[in-house]
Amino acid sequence: MTIAIGADSAFDRLSGGSRTHVIDRWIYVLTTASLIAVVLTGFIPDSLVKLAAVHAGQRAPFPLVLHIHAVLMGSFLALLLGQSVLMATGRRAWHMQLGVAGLVLTPLVVITGIVLAPTIYHGAWNAALAAPAAAKPQLQALLAFLENVLLLQLRSGIMFSICMWIALGARRRDPGLHKRMILLAVAAVISAATDRISWLPGNAPFTPLSADLYSLLAVSPMFAWDLVRNRGIHRAYLLFMAFYLPVSVPVYALWNTPLWHATARHIMGV
Repeated sequence: MTIAIGADSAFDRLSGGSRTHVIDRWIYVLTTASLIAVVLTGFIPDSLVKLAAVHAGQRAPFPLVLHIHAVLMGSFLALLLGQSVLMATGRRAWHMQLGVAGLVLTPLVVITGIVLAPTIYHGAWNAALAAPAAAKPQLQALLAFLENVLLLQLRSGIMFSICMWIALGARRRDPGLHKRMILLAVAAVISAATDRISWLPGNAPFTPLSADLYSLLAVSPMFAWDLVRNRGIHRAYLLFMAFYLPVSVPVYALWNTPLWHATARHIMGV
């Protein structure tokens, strides 16, 4: 992929070809920024409410692994935005040097995510056991919700790992596949943010369908531009769907079924 370098200060006066090259460079920055905006919209209000509850003694403090995971994921997203800007401004050498950080952050994000899911669940389980009778129905409903969300967490962990594995493997031989797969990896886990945005249409009660729709919507600017620019579907999307569809079948088949709730509790060892 050819990267046009230069200062384009009057977009409306550019030729059609120059405009295309500008969008080619900045569409990935726009997509990255929109993903980060979704994460902030989902997590900041939710975290503030939960922190207030912690200070009021209404819930237990956040576990350490949650803080570690949040810092790692935040660092990953900041790195992704920086890397997108570096490529958009033609600083390929800096991009490649900084990319080493992604090789370190990716497995750490996955590992802490694997630890975080059971940690949160066991915290809710212990709270339900110790709660007074009046509070038990609400906590039991929370446990059922977490058990359903575990399906999405398993899918997200699988998809993020696969997409990042493909992306990192293609970083030298196929830059186009590399950058798209990284953004698709983030889209695969974006439901952690969108399920916290209660005002989104169709998101209350939270369902796997809404998670899928909002994940696809998050990368729609990049996908739409690829359709217009290349007059076809880039193979990154085909690869993504080749993995996403099979791992989504059990999500829909098991969602909120007695079989899954029993299985989830077995997985969690309770």
